[in-house]
Parts: sequence; structure tokens; C-alpha cells
Amino acid sequence: MKIAIFENIMTPGGHEVEFDRILVEEFRALGHEVEFYVPENFVFQFNYQTPVTRLRGDAVTYTNSRGLKKIFSALRREFNRQRWYSQLLLLQKKFDALIVPTSTYRYLRSLNGSDLKKISVPLIFILHGINPTEAPKFLAEADKLSSNKNIRPVVLTFTDNIFGERRENIFTIYPPTYTARDLKVEPKISAAGEVLKVGFFGQYRREKNLRGLLEVYLRGKYTRRVELQVQGSTMHAEDAEDFEKIISQYRGVEGLSFLHKGLIGAEWQRAILDVDALLMPYSAPRYRYHWGGMLFTAIGFGKPVVASDDMNPEVFELYRVGETFRSGDVDDLSRVLENFINGFDENFPTYSENLRAAGEDFSPTNFARRLEKIIRG
Repeated sequence: MKIAIFENIMTPGGHEVEFDRILVEEFRALGHEVEFYVPENFVFQFNYQTPVTRLRGDAVTYTNSRGLKKIFSALRREFNRQRWYSQLLLLQKKFDALIVPTSTYRYLRSLNGSDLKKISVPLIFILHGINPTEAPKFLAEADKLSSNKNIRPVVLTFTDNIFGERRENIFTIYPPTYTARDLKVEPKISAAGEVLKVGFFGQYRREKNLRGLLEVYLRGKYTRRVELQVQGSTMHAEDAEDFEKIISQYRGVEGLSFLHKGLIGAEWQRAILDVDALLMPYSAPRYRYHWGGMLFTAIGFGKPVVASDDMNPEVFELYRVGETFRSGDVDDLSRVLENFINGFDENFPTYSENLRAAGEDFSPTNFARRLEKIIRG
């Protein structure tokens, strides 16, 4: 098949870039051709070695989008979305399936006002999770499209329903792990007696409560040497300013290191491979409904985790890939983190076995096969 990927969201890097890479490389491995369709001003953060067709209309970016600017940006996105949909309809004979890799119910709402809903090839909208507020809106828009058999919304989730609701035209599949695609090496774990390196990585946002983690980490009583490496990329000026304040406050503290930089490709993979475990102490209700990019990075790289119990709890029910603490409970985080570090050597064989099993279940290859099955109908 010739598979078209319509990408319209520009980010400075991170999981969105890697998710597109999974689509490209895994579909190619299954024998398909892949081509990108992007807005005319779209700038790729990674060279996917893939043909590109440019569409009229500006790419979507959420950087520094606040207040009235956010409202204006939303209106402009809707205008451009309709332009893109019209162009994609005219180009439909050039591909056998069209995938929108990062969607929301708004994409379906726009589709209901566009002739693209009459497309003659499968059109896959991938939603990376749906929260309780969005669910009724998503279901309502999907219901309007129920007679359009080529429109196939795909929700990345761990259940076969949307808060108890099922629809014949809505598909649910597991999300994929992120793996070391450029560095074909086995995960290395520090031996007993060596410094245990734990990492707090990914996009920095104030909601992740990094300060709380640092205080908990620094007052822990550890029976082995340990180092916390903190890396963060920032999309908003206020987040960047806050992160720099934290770096300045803790600069020079033994057992801590910081990197304020977005990492992509091999550089990102090497950073993950260089630590022994990953910490995800942030808590928010949305983590129950949206798959955790860092959790699925940890699984793909074979790294045990410490995470709040609202981070994709279904995964931890299936696999012991690390330890969880009660969401928002700093004292429980302190207890779990200390026990995790001090018991790491003893528990690593269990973590490793479960990480391998989870890595297979959620593998990029299995993800692409599940998506391929939906495309073929």
C-alpha cells in the first residue's frame, strides 16, 4: 500500500517526532510505501527519508499560545484544517490510506463540515487518549460519521471501550513503545557498587513538580551511591524561565546534574541508555487517559521506573516494570523512591523480565500490524 501521513503539528522535538518515525519505519518494514503530506511552512525536526507533498496553510504550533493569541490560533487552525482537508480530497488517488497521527475530536468536528468525509480510501485519525470531558464530544462527532465507512478513528488506550461506550466505527489499540532505533545495543544497567543513575527526562512543565522531586530525592537515605540526571525541553517561555531557576538553585549540588535542551534521535536515545532507571513523579488526572510517552520510552529501553499510580495504571496491573506511589502523596513518593533505589539490585531481575514482556506486547511492530489490520478492514 501507499500510505500517506498528514502531519500538521510542529514541535521542537520529543515523542511526536519519534511517533511519526515509528509509523514511517514500521510500515516500510511491513512492505508499504510512505509519504508525508504537510503544510507549506512545515519544518521537519528529523529526516525521515520520505517523499513530502506540501499543502497550502500554516503548520500548527502550540508554542507560547496563550490568552487572545490562543483563541486566534484556534480559529486559524480551523481555517487551515478545512483548506488541508479540501486539498487532501483532491489528492486521494495518490495513496491507498491516509493517517492523521495526532488528532482530537476537533479533527472529526472539522471533518463533519468537509467533503473529505467522502474520501474513497481509509482515513485513520489517531487519538492519543480521551479524557472524560472530551469523550461525549468525540462520540458525538464519531456518531455523525458512522455511515462513512472509510473514516476510522483509532484511540490509543488499554481498554476496548471509551468510558463504557463502544462504536463499530471506533477502534482501540495499544500505543507503541519508543525504542533505540539508531543505537542497536543492549540496555546496560550499572552493577552493584557502581553509581546508580536515575533520570528525570522529557518535556519540562511546571505541573511535573520537579522541585518536589528534588527535595524528596535529596533527603533520601540510600545504601548505594546514586545520581539524578535531569533533562528537559521547554515549549513555553514561562516553563523555560522556571526550569532555569531550578537549575540555578540546585547547581553544584552533589548527586544532581541538569541539561536544559531538547534531544532528538541518537542523542535522545543515548541519554536514555546512559541511565539505569527513569522517574515519573508527576501527577495529573489526564495521565489516566493519555498514554505516557516517558513510560513507554522506559519500557522500550528496558529501564525500570518510579511513577505515580495515575500513570497508565492498566500497564502496572499487567507488568511490574517498576514501582508506583500514591498520586500527589510526597511522603509515599519518598518511601517508594528510597526503597526502589536501595532494593534495585534485588528487584532488577523481576523488573527486567516484565520489561521484556511489556516491550513485546507494546512493540512498534505489533502496533503497526494492529493499525494495518484496521486499514485493511
